[in-house]
Amino acid sequence: MKTRITLLLALVMSVFAPNSHAEDFKGNWTISPSTEAGQVQFSLIHRRDGGFSQSESDWPVSEFQGLDLSTAAKHDVKFTISRDAGRFDCEGYVRDGDGAGLFRFTRDAQYTKAMSALGFDNIDENMQFAMAVHDVSLDFARSLKAEKVSGLTTEMLLAFRIHGVTPQYIRELRAAGVAPNDSDLLVAFRIHGVTPEYVASIEKLGYKNLEPEKLVAMRIHGVTPEYITGMKARGLKNLTIDQLVNLRIHDID
Repeated sequence: MKTRITLLLALVMSVFAPNSHAEDFKGNWTISPSTEAGQVQFSLIHRRDGGFSQSESDWPVSEFQGLDLSTAAKHDVKFTISRDAGRFDCEGYVRDGDGAGLFRFTRDAQYTKAMSALGFDNIDENMQFAMAVHDVSLDFARSLKAEKVSGLTTEMLLAFRIHGVTPQYIRELRAAGVAPNDSDLLVAFRIHGVTPEYVASIEKLGYKNLEPEKLVAMRIHGVTPEYITGMKARGLKNLTIDQLVNLRIHDID
């Protein structure tokens, strides 16, 4: 599992500003309406030395300081997005909520010092750019540190933010009777959809105190509450988790 997460993080870091220096964090941005209320779909496109990378996700519209989205006609725009890790200065045009332009990223010089004080070191300029894109704030770092999970490195903190491993998510899992205190397992839980609701539904069927690794295997291979209920209805009432996983692996339904 650790190898998989490490490779994932290596891929993430290769996407954000490969082989670049502080003054090279500039490129293109695009914006479009989002299906989520209060959000816009925002992308950052970075090119260097023949390479190409792009990040696209929903960002809170409230973060776009100076951006006018109320005017339908095509118009020039100039706005900034300030996050703990740094500031994005953008200019371009918008029409009917869709737009494009150029951006420049400026790192916050105090961010690495503040993160180091929390125990998160080795933040080079590539990492800081990625942490700004994904809004790895100081409050986020403090709140995760307080949950006392093992293996919470700088890279894993970024992975937590990307995959939605929040303090609330960790506390809800613990309340459901699962204590995955390992960072790699928590990321795997989010990637494969091990939610507190899923854990509760499995426990209602008589499977309690499951090991975190077994929960991940169940989600990977599609052992759902409906699948277990169906097997019970056909007389297979005492199957173990390992047996259920093997049945799904061999497409027995």
